[in-house]
Amino acid sequence: MPFLDTNDRTSLFYNDWGSGAAVVLIHGWPLDSDMWEYQSVFLASQGLRVIAYDRRGFGRSSQPWTGYDYDTLADDLHCVLEKLDLTDVTLVGFSMGGGEVARYMTRHGGERVAKTALVSAVTPCLMQTPDNPNGVDKSVFDQMIAGLEKDRPNFLASFGKQFFGAGLLNFTVTSEILQWSLMMAMLGSPKATIDCVQAFSQTDFRPDMAAFRRPTLIVHGDSDATVPIDKSARIAAAMIPGSELKEYAGAPHALMFTEKDRLNQDLLAFIRA
Repeated sequence: MPFLDTNDRTSLFYNDWGSGAAVVLIHGWPLDSDMWEYQSVFLASQGLRVIAYDRRGFGRSSQPWTGYDYDTLADDLHCVLEKLDLTDVTLVGFSMGGGEVARYMTRHGGERVAKTALVSAVTPCLMQTPDNPNGVDKSVFDQMIAGLEKDRPNFLASFGKQFFGAGLLNFTVTSEILQWSLMMAMLGSPKATIDCVQAFSQTDFRPDMAAFRRPTLIVHGDSDATVPIDKSARIAAAMIPGSELKEYAGAPHALMFTEKDRLNQDLLAFIRA
């Protein structure tokens, strides 16, 4: 299996499929790069080079005790681009991964990047604070951490249903898909899983929004109960000049599966434009 080392010698697993213009897919919490299965295969089959890697602490990558802040995660992304010598890249960040894209654009000046896409992303500022009164109350994230500490498998299984919008009237998400996502989530380090909740909930990406000086696509479901669109995508779109916002009516958080065909076509058209 292919691995590369970061600046602090953390080993990151990655897949590198296809050839052509490079696309780097950055996965969401608490999954790993396998969540991009339907996008990776499709985009590679359309003449693109698709790189998807496991964030430190998740999937097949190393599980260091520290390094789950966004500065370090953006540096890890920089290592991926440098060590694979990627240029004119389209960065696609899903959920937590959108924060890595934002911090990369600031911390590394958008080096090697041609375009950016934020899918169901946590940007620009998820937690409610005095200067962000419409954010999500801190108690929600405290409860997430408490649930992970008490019974991580049970919490992640319950979280997965919300993630995919699974319910009594939704038959598009099979039990096997929920089991698959739980298997991915359970591969993650418990320390990384909790530290990343703190990172994506507490990090303020509003200062990073000005660094988006490349064509930017924002895609979000308007029924996303995990990262509500009014607290994320609509604000990000207003803060990133020239960005394009695509709202998927009735769609939940996990667009990479529930809306995979539409998302694939939208990403392909954006990359090729």
